[in-house]
Amino acid sequence: MTYRAPVAEMAFTLRHVAGLDRAIAEGLHGDLTPDLVDTILEEAGRFANDVVAPLNRIGDTHGTPLKDGAITMPPGFREAYHAWVEGGWNALPGPVEYGGQGLPAALNAACVEMWNAASMSFGLGPLLTAGGVEALSRHGAPELRERYLEKLVSGEWTATMNLTEPQAGSDLSALRSRAEPVGDGSYRIQGEKIYITWGEHDLTDNIVHLVLARLPGAPAGTRGISLFLVPKVLPDGSRNALRCAGIEHKLGIHGSPTCTMVYEGATGWLIGEENRGLACMFTMMNSARLNVGLQGVAIADRAYQQALSYARDRRQGRAAAGAEGMSPILAHPDVQRMLLTMKALTAASRGLCYLTAAEIDRGHRAPDEAGRRAALDRASLLTPVAKAFSTDIGIEVASIGIQVHGGMGFVEETGAAQHLRDARIAAIYEGTNGIQAIDLVTRKLPLQGGAVVRGQVAAMRRTAERLLREGTPALGLTAPRLRACVESLDRATGFLLKALGSNRPEEALAGATPYLRLFGLAQGGAALAELALAAGAALAAGDTDPAHAGRIALARFYAENLLTAAAGLEETVMAGGGFLQDADLALAS
Repeated sequence: MTYRAPVAEMAFTLRHVAGLDRAIAEGLHGDLTPDLVDTILEEAGRFANDVVAPLNRIGDTHGTPLKDGAITMPPGFREAYHAWVEGGWNALPGPVEYGGQGLPAALNAACVEMWNAASMSFGLGPLLTAGGVEALSRHGAPELRERYLEKLVSGEWTATMNLTEPQAGSDLSALRSRAEPVGDGSYRIQGEKIYITWGEHDLTDNIVHLVLARLPGAPAGTRGISLFLVPKVLPDGSRNALRCAGIEHKLGIHGSPTCTMVYEGATGWLIGEENRGLACMFTMMNSARLNVGLQGVAIADRAYQQALSYARDRRQGRAAAGAEGMSPILAHPDVQRMLLTMKALTAASRGLCYLTAAEIDRGHRAPDEAGRRAALDRASLLTPVAKAFSTDIGIEVASIGIQVHGGMGFVEETGAAQHLRDARIAAIYEGTNGIQAIDLVTRKLPLQGGAVVRGQVAAMRRTAERLLREGTPALGLTAPRLRACVESLDRATGFLLKALGSNRPEEALAGATPYLRLFGLAQGGAALAELALAAGAALAAGDTDPAHAGRIALARFYAENLLTAAAGLEETVMAGGGFLQDADLALAS
């Protein structure tokens, strides 16, 4: 079973959850039209289906062998990547002044989902390059932008993000890499970096590494970290003093080289201000975090498609009394429940990620400063939820997909196991999901004194109220379930804000992860409700597309079967950190 991009569902979600048509009507996206959006999505879908998807299994089985410091990418990757670049796909969201198309982040989000669903190993490289373009565009000196951005925007060259080191992990305050000024505006970079995605490969002539390092006399901790651009090939054409010293042998994403990079006095140039490297890198990381969330959506959708196809073909047992012969397992109620759970979680996380991308767009393109600031605050609030909730969903849905396959899912030949292996890393990198939860609770909830999160909760409540007014029988208990979930989120939010304001951070930290899950469930439920409302309006207007009834049914399933977890999550959050008092005893026994 190969991948087929769900272009129609992506377009419907962009319109009715992300509000792309409204943004186009407001003039935020120049001469972009809804018809052009459809055309771009259809063409991207064809490329993902026909060119990238066949690489998925090849990358998994071939891997990325390292020999004499050089990595050989899996068969077909080089040809596919060059075709992808020539098609302009890397340049889709890039700045126009450097050859990009300047198209919306929300539209690109759908394309990112497609590339990663087709082959996550393939999609990872461009994901990092996009972040590098953003960091360099915002913080790079004019000469660096002129030298590197055009080739990075086109995809002729790729970029990486070099953060962590063997002794540091997620604690970047422990970084030891050094940067010595030469006196001509350049620096000599010395150190070792680990877990560098696409740190070495044979797809492009140059790789531009963005490297965190310390200057002489820099303050300790994260306040003393600077960011440097360190190319594999220097402007004069000579090879820089850096090398790939090893690759990780990973659980999944075997077609994506994860490298140990060693810098042995490599030449680099400062990006941004001295000792302000993390501020520059976080520009890149926030972009990457949303894209990682989209990877969760992507893997979930591919796992769902494969499980649905298998369930239609596999015959076992009799689904109903009197049935002749064995039934397709799709006819069994428990298999239907599993598949509906997979589809509903995937659609909910897609809506969450596309909404986040739309807020990023509005944060850059709204006509007034107040509108831009408010949108960026909403994007900041939603980003950790989009990253963590969606990557958790990717793992859960891939695991359910194996269950649908039964024993055949546990063997590699079906490909179902690969989805789970590939999905597992996304909850770890670009800040583990626990770190995302901490960021959400301790840094994002207090934005504007709590007004940003209160506004987001109010928007979800308005969606629930619209459902209540509709009163459509086909929606079942969708409206009261969503309203109850939103009220649970509101109470949990108030509890955490009060704990933070009363200097009780341990209570907030103890409930951070269940709170993020509750937020994601609520925002995902609101997204599916918006899709159901739009579908109902289309049906009332005479649109006979059968997908509309399916959207209503999916929102009902999500509300009646998944949103019921909200009350338990609320209780867990509001129980505070009492369990921490006995944690040492429990863990020691």
